[in-house]
Amino acid sequence: MNRGKSVPVNLRILEKDYVVACPEEERETLMASAQYLNQKVQEVREGGKVVSTERMVVVSALNIIHEYLQYKQQKENDNFTVNSEIGLLEEKIDLALSEIKQ
Repeated sequence: MNRGKSVPVNLRILEKDYVVACPEEERETLMASAQYLNQKVQEVREGGKVVSTERMVVVSALNIIHEYLQYKQQKENDNFTVNSEIGLLEEKIDLALSEIKQ
């Protein structure tokens, strides 16, 4: 896959500005990722149990990874279910075709 040229993207995370280079076609996703991180950090901050910025970021990152792993597991479960149902349908089709041939 050919990636476009890298472009600088200005991000604001935890009231700090960062410039990150990324392929032009990934710019929107990177910006959405930074916004999502800020949202998660704000949730941790509002929880009031974590004081330092570093710990807020680590807890936020762990929360995001946890969400991702849950999503990934659900997707794998859904794929397994769909594949099982397809297998059952294939068996029914084969049975119906064999009955027609007789």
